[in-house]
Amino acid sequence: MTKKCLPFLLLLSLLSACATGQATHEVPSPLTPEASTQSRTLYFFALARLRAGEGDLDGALTLLRSAIEADPSSPILHTAAAQIYLQQNHPDEALAEAQAAVKADPNSVQAELLTGNILTTMQREKEAIPYYKKVLELDPAKEEVYLHVAISYLKNYEYEQAVDTLKSMIKALPESPLGYYYLAKTYDQMRLPKEALSYYKKAVEIKPDFEQALIEMGISQETQGLTSDAIATYKALLEVNPSNITVVQHLAQLYIQQRKLDEALTLLQQQGGDSLENQRKVGLLQLELEHYDDAVATFEQILKTDPQAHQVRFYLGNAYEEMDEPEEAIAEFSKIPRDSSYYVDAMGHLAFLYKEQGDPAKGIDLIKNEIKEMPDKVEPYLHLAGLYEAMDRYQDGIGVLTGMDKKLQADPRVSFRLGILYDKTGKREESVAMMKQVLVATPDDAQALNYLGYTYAEMGENLDEALGYLKKAVALKPDDGFILDSLGWCYYKLKRYDEAVYQLERAVDLSDHDTTVMGHLADAYCANRDYRKALPIYRKLQKLEPDQKDIADKIRRCRQETGEK
Repeated sequence: MTKKCLPFLLLLSLLSACATGQATHEVPSPLTPEASTQSRTLYFFALARLRAGEGDLDGALTLLRSAIEADPSSPILHTAAAQIYLQQNHPDEALAEAQAAVKADPNSVQAELLTGNILTTMQREKEAIPYYKKVLELDPAKEEVYLHVAISYLKNYEYEQAVDTLKSMIKALPESPLGYYYLAKTYDQMRLPKEALSYYKKAVEIKPDFEQALIEMGISQETQGLTSDAIATYKALLEVNPSNITVVQHLAQLYIQQRKLDEALTLLQQQGGDSLENQRKVGLLQLELEHYDDAVATFEQILKTDPQAHQVRFYLGNAYEEMDEPEEAIAEFSKIPRDSSYYVDAMGHLAFLYKEQGDPAKGIDLIKNEIKEMPDKVEPYLHLAGLYEAMDRYQDGIGVLTGMDKKLQADPRVSFRLGILYDKTGKREESVAMMKQVLVATPDDAQALNYLGYTYAEMGENLDEALGYLKKAVALKPDDGFILDSLGWCYYKLKRYDEAVYQLERAVDLSDHDTTVMGHLADAYCANRDYRKALPIYRKLQKLEPDQKDIADKIRRCRQETGEK
């Protein structure tokens, strides 16, 4: 009894002046009707609160109804009833009581806010907005109410009204990071990335550890191509929360795009967590970096946990293949079941492995069988044509692809492979026609653009057209050394030697010093009369490829031009 009496007495003293919704300065005589009504109201209200606290919501509502009968103009009683109806998941009844509270006291912040919130939960956002606006008239510092209004506008795609609301919030609460953050998100939805980024930055200035704003800012920088800025943002975020896996994955992906594979690998190993997906990415990076033993260990560990991870088993087979361990590779590829999405590619690898082991007929039979089993799939045909190409049986490869069903021939991958095979049989016109056919279907195919551009450059024909193809290819794949080599070689053919040298210098680094690319750079140096730079490259090529007869002549010319004896 002691525990319940004290709050009951306090409640009576606190509510005695406001149960009717009016400030009372004169206490009615116990014998007057007003005093009797007030006492009954307070009694029912206090008892209702106690019942609600004990979990008896129905009993509490019954008591509140009695209190409301005694004093129907009390906003407090209607508000209390609305809150209990909400707890019982009766939104219509709750709304009726909340609106009665507003009618009783239009200046009640609590009643106006509750009505708006109920309408919002009922997905009647437009109807909620006037109540929220009334709250802001009464109390302009209500941060969450601005957000309710803005979000209500956004759900109805009323972007300008949402922006105006959030700007009003910023004006009223200039130190609130949420106003800037939600304004940035609104601009994101409006596809105004520059404006969005400026407000994300402002939110972070006010609250440097605002994690979600930092994430959104980094993503905004990514989408705008501000890679270095995004990396800096993600690094700052990881200082706030080193275990934020989402940020780790974003940062690792940016490192990969920049070919900073070692940094990506270190980040994922140290902060990427123990998930199978993170381990898979670690294994792929190890494979790309030619850390084959590490990749094998990573993939095998994943397969111990998840033996049905066919994608990982496929990667494991690739790792063994790169390590020149064909038996192990064959064993892994053979374990991939027919219903796996990696089955067809695994069979393609198996066929090539059989060929490398001196049994190409076994590989051919394997793929032909797959064609019989899956005649509606393009991939087995491409694998068989590729196998014939590797065996220098170009006409057989062409026969496979031209003998396919016409619907399958429409696949741009078929046109691309045919273009390669036609080129290898000396049919340049047919090759060019196939590559152009690829571009009709897939205008942004960087490899087809590169092939066309380089072919024209080698032929010394249509060089302006070739330059257009190659510039587009480089824009699509700016870090591909071989595409840059094609662009540089096209500039060389156009006698624009400064531009040729610039592109070919980059190409040499990005192609891991491929000998063909090195030869193109040395030729460009010579054409630009920079013989001292060309000479050491030619000498290196002579050691790497001693069978190239023309290199000796080029070295002799460079020595004459430089005066070297």
